[in-house]
Amino acid sequence: MAGLSRRGFLAAGTGLAAVWGMDLARLGPALAQPLRPADVPTTLQQTIRQRSVGNINYRTLATAPGEPYVPRLDLLGKAADPARTARRRSLVYLGHMTDIHIMDAQSPARLEPLSAQSPSTWAGSIRPQDTLTTNVQAQMVAAMNAAAFSPVTGAPMAAVFNTGDSADQHSTLELRWYIDVLDGQSLTPNSGAAGQYEGPQVWEEATYAWHPEDPAGDWFGAYGFPTIPGMLTAAVSQTVESEGLAVPWYAVYGNHDTLYYGAFEIGESLRALALGDRKPALYPALAQDYFAGMRNESTVLGRLEHELVTNFGMQSGMRAVTPDPNRKIFDQLQFMAEHFTTQQNPGPIGHGFTQDNLDTGKTYWAADVGPRLRLFGLDTCNQVMGADGAVPQDQFDWLKGELTAARDAQKLAIVISHHNSKTLENTAVAALGQSQPLIHTEEFIDMLLQFPNLIAWSNGHTHINTIVAHPRDDGKGGFWEITTASCIDFPQQQQLLEIVDNQDGTISLFATVLDHTSPAVWREGDFSQEGLAALSRELSSNDWIENPLMRLGSPLDRNVELLLPAPFDMSVVTDAELEKETMARKARLVAANKGGAA
Repeated sequence: MAGLSRRGFLAAGTGLAAVWGMDLARLGPALAQPLRPADVPTTLQQTIRQRSVGNINYRTLATAPGEPYVPRLDLLGKAADPARTARRRSLVYLGHMTDIHIMDAQSPARLEPLSAQSPSTWAGSIRPQDTLTTNVQAQMVAAMNAAAFSPVTGAPMAAVFNTGDSADQHSTLELRWYIDVLDGQSLTPNSGAAGQYEGPQVWEEATYAWHPEDPAGDWFGAYGFPTIPGMLTAAVSQTVESEGLAVPWYAVYGNHDTLYYGAFEIGESLRALALGDRKPALYPALAQDYFAGMRNESTVLGRLEHELVTNFGMQSGMRAVTPDPNRKIFDQLQFMAEHFTTQQNPGPIGHGFTQDNLDTGKTYWAADVGPRLRLFGLDTCNQVMGADGAVPQDQFDWLKGELTAARDAQKLAIVISHHNSKTLENTAVAALGQSQPLIHTEEFIDMLLQFPNLIAWSNGHTHINTIVAHPRDDGKGGFWEITTASCIDFPQQQQLLEIVDNQDGTISLFATVLDHTSPAVWREGDFSQEGLAALSRELSSNDWIENPLMRLGSPLDRNVELLLPAPFDMSVVTDAELEKETMARKARLVAANKGGAA
């Protein structure tokens, strides 16, 4: 198949130069460059691991060899043709972000004392790196931009999708910070008193928290966590500068974007706590009468709210803090609406959500990424309670119809959601009855397997790199489920995903793990943005409450080539069609001056 003719190339190039306000003499050479594997900083070249020597409890990090792609043939049913490497052509190249967990670590409604009651049960209540989330996110944006051209084919990135848990504790501040970092806005990640941290990491009585100024008396100090004076001040007083993503990005809900602590409905007492001037420092102040109220309250959160209402401001163990009206807890509709306050470029306005979503309250969407890929963004969160998810009947029916249409149009499909197949069993229903049935893992997967054009289901939630093959019963293909780790917990990795036509009746999905662009080794006293992100990674790798090293997954869950039979005759995708899309994506990156093309 032939690509664009010279006349077609010039016409397309002239049009793109006009769109982006550039001289064709500058843009033309970049557009004319053939695709070749790009030398981009990924875990193909270098990995980051804990040192095997040093403090037995707390270990620093070091660089380790890269990991080459491991072919996985689970769904192919035959040996892969070694000649495919010389024939393959890129169909689309994407970035995947998930579980960013941007955090206002000083919010009165962040109930850290729950960790003192049960560290393992409430592991997400407090982490040593809580104040550093925007630094990590900004450096992950830089990593996505640095990888704007594929390490496999050199294809320019088309889009990034984010599969939820963007705002950790439902704060409007958190929601805005996450969007602003992806958009390239600068911010100071602080609330309450300017330049001052107010929270358990400086409160002597809060021994369940790591105290960077002096950890001698806290639980983390007992595990070898270091003394790092000045870290908290730097974290809340320095401006975070973000490049902003160079390509369009899309978003869906996570359970933390839906429920409080990702599990509980939001009541008025929690809303008041978020905006108030008192913050619980000790568990008794939070829940002394918690169990006494169990007889009178019907839900876990209701019992917690009973305690807050009964004892707010009266118990010892409450600390005075500076209130901040920007800590307001957002509602379901506001989450979508905030995605419309964004940059026109890279866009799109709404980031998958449309005016119809705002008008109807529907929380799911479909979007085309180029002419041959349709992306389906689901909301798998249970709005009643519980961290795990399910698929409501209306979404299930809608998706089935949309996948049928995509199949008939010979479009590849990727479903994105927050929850994965291991966490799609939430059965919680409202006290007055659920308006529609909930679909769980087995039925959902069975439906997806009806559509050969559905090649991947990308998600997050568990904070673990995991890749699962879902075969059809007849042994003829299936789809790949790709679960990506998080920005908050070690290894603080995200992912690149490229769909490649091998031109032999098969396609490959190249999944590449991406570290954020901060030093592998944190240098003592480095409180730069990059340094704080590096420190966050080191701290997260030592979080004794978690099991951080297992979140890496196995080599079969990281840098892999996932093969499967082509769902239709891929010759319908012409070289000219692909070249036109490639030129448009290159032009966007040149205009943004991201990714090296000029």
